[in-house]
Amino acid sequence: MACVALLALSGAAGAEVTVSQSNNPTQLLGTSFASLMGVERNTVGALPQARLAALANGPAIEPRRKRAAKAAEPVAVRYDDAWLATHPQPDGDAEWQCLRTALYFEARGESLQGQFAVAEVILNRVDNPAYPKSVCAVVKQGCQFSFTCDGHSDVMRDRSAVERAGRIARIMLDGAPRALTMGATHFHTRQVNPSWSKRFPRTASIGAHLFYRQP
Repeated sequence: MACVALLALSGAAGAEVTVSQSNNPTQLLGTSFASLMGVERNTVGALPQARLAALANGPAIEPRRKRAAKAAEPVAVRYDDAWLATHPQPDGDAEWQCLRTALYFEARGESLQGQFAVAEVILNRVDNPAYPKSVCAVVKQGCQFSFTCDGHSDVMRDRSAVERAGRIARIMLDGAPRALTMGATHFHTRQVNPSWSKRFPRTASIGAHLFYRQP
């Protein structure tokens, strides 16, 4: 009888520690995952080869230069006031303000081409390693531009000239082609004859200004 009781107790103890496979969370998760993988495998297998290749290679990415070229397509410039007036009222950051101010004081009495030409000179300097890398720094460098050192107050009183200079500055900063001065980095009026003008090749003559490119 004692042996029978012992066997019964041993069986009961064994029953308490037995894990039901039907309630095992790890096994259930594995079964679900295998099922999902099977569905995904069947779906992928049904795709055409061209679609599979596209998924494997990922989305086509244009080269950086090509994307930049698309983002900065040059503006076709017409050098007349009617065309200029078709552009919205301009605005911008400090670079735009510096270019507008320089155009106003250096060239507001010039023709439209003459003002665009002065803008070209300033932007050509920004691109030249020999000069500062911003419009404001180029304009304010030493006494390179006479209005910064003439001792006069830089107040822009002629509103129409301010607006004109602002539109030109905006168009040029937005990437308009520099087609007037052939890379000029210098200019002077016909009334003066600076020493560097004998050493630099002349590239253009527009209005009261002569333009030169630094060798």
